[in-house]
Order: sequence, then C-alpha cells, then structure tokens
Amino acid sequence: MENRICGLFGIKYPLIQAGMIWCSGWELASAVSNAGGLGIIGSGSMYPDVLRTHIQKCKAATDKPFAVNLPMLYPQIEDHINVIIEEGVKIVFTSAGNPKTWTSHLKKHGITVVHVVSSVKFALKAEQAGVEAVVAEGFEAGGHNGREETTTFCLIPMVKEKLSVPLIAAGGIATGRQMLAAMILGADAVQVGSRFVASEESSGHFNFKNRVVEAGEGETHLTLKELAPVRLIRNKFHGDVMNAYANHATVDDLKTLLGRARAKRGMFEGDLDEGELEIGQISGLIDNIKPAAEIVEEIISEYNLLQTNWPSQVL
Repeated sequence: MENRICGLFGIKYPLIQAGMIWCSGWELASAVSNAGGLGIIGSGSMYPDVLRTHIQKCKAATDKPFAVNLPMLYPQIEDHINVIIEEGVKIVFTSAGNPKTWTSHLKKHGITVVHVVSSVKFALKAEQAGVEAVVAEGFEAGGHNGREETTTFCLIPMVKEKLSVPLIAAGGIATGRQMLAAMILGADAVQVGSRFVASEESSGHFNFKNRVVEAGEGETHLTLKELAPVRLIRNKFHGDVMNAYANHATVDDLKTLLGRARAKRGMFEGDLDEGELEIGQISGLIDNIKPAAEIVEEIISEYNLLQTNWPSQVL
C-alpha cells in the first residue's frame, strides 16, 4: 500500500502491532513484521539485558523493519536507549512521558521516533518535539490510557485537523472494517494491540489469552486514575480496587493495594484473580487465538475487500 506510514517505516501494510508489556516480545514482533506489518517489542517489562536479547532475536528472525516501544517513565530509560542505539534499532515508539526529553537524541542516531498520545494537545506537543509520526489512542484501548477519556472516533478526526505529520489510530481496532473506518476518519495507519494479545506468538500467559477470548461486552473498566489510568478486565483484583474506592482510599492506599509486579502476575504468570489483566474494550469481539500472520492477513484482506467495494459492501 502506498501511504505515508508505509513509506516512513518501509513496510508493506499500514498496520502496526502495539508494544504491550508482558505480551509483545521478539516472537510476536518478528511474526507481525514478517507478515508485512510493523512489529513492536514492548520494553516496559524488560531489564536492559533482556531487551538486548529480544532485539537480537528479533533481528535474527526477520529482515523486515521492527520497532521498540519505550515508556518514558521507565526507571532505566537511559540504559534502554543505549541498548536500542547499540543494537541498531531504526524505529522507536515513545509513550507515557514528555517526547521532548529524548526525541532529538534518538533522531541524532538515525532513529525514526513516533509518540503515543491521548489528546490533540499532546499530539501537537509531540509534533513540536520533532517526532515523525503520532499514535492517537482512544479511550477504548487496553493497558495504560489517557485521562481525557476521548473515544477513538472523536479523537482521530480532531487530531487529523491539527496535525501535519502522519497519524496512526489506536484503540478499539481489531478488524479490517475498523481499520477502514479509522482511515476514513483521517488516519494513515492503525495500531492494534488487544487482537495480538490473543495470538500464538504473544508472550502473555495462556490463561490470560483464554480470558481475553472469553471476555464479553462491558467486562473491562478504566480505573486507578490517581496513579496511572489503566483499563482492566473485571476480576477479584479489580473488585478489591472498587472496594478501596468505596472506602475512600487515599493515593497511598491504592499504591499499597497495587503493590509491585501486579501486571506481570496476571498477564505473564496467569493469575486471573490477583493479577492485573490489561486489555481493551475490543476484547468483546475477540473469540479465538491464532498465529499473528493470520491476524494480519485477516485484517488486511477485509480492509481491501471493503475498500474496493466502498460503499456498497460497507453500508
């Protein structure tokens, strides 16, 4: 496909796999890249030496472009950046922080920088910081989210109206039909997360993948806004959080309840009761686990079919 994102990244399809903690290691990233999209290694759950291993394994598994997601709030971010530069990664998606801090440094090393935002305000700040593209992520998305609670259908056209750099839509996208809708709204590409959680190559625990497949409409909730807003599947831990709010919990109370490694416990170790199960609202539409390449092919085939027959096959 000829569009700005395909040209920027050197990929076949304007389809990006989100960088998700505990779920997007080298196996998933390389599988998506080999299928024609852009795979992303989620570094937020990795120590620097672990990230280096994942990058090296990804380079061995694909000769196609891939990226690393870099949460700006990660405590060892300088070490991560050094690993990324040393290993020759060409594309970095930054998130959860100020893009001005590291964008110019990364670009000096020939790295294409993309930043994830949840509002028009932050999209413009990212563009001013020098990023080459922006991911605008709606309220529907899983994991850590923006406080604005703006849905994807509202966010994408508003950002498109103000932005000059390429725009990638994220949040609530898992099918070709939704991809086409995002492109019509003004996106140059889409970023898909939750659908790839339920892939064979995802590093998420089998229990977690099955829970995503079983999830129905309304089973996720955006909470813990006092700490960092996160969308979770309702489970025992989520119930404990709701009880804490009902008992007027302080920020310190919430931090104590959350503790450490709660997301790892749920998503990577498979504890469906006490773990944090981060997933998007679109989980209600996901009903199987399949290879990442099949997911890419399914989305792109449906997108192409509907685009070719627009509007008769869409309306």
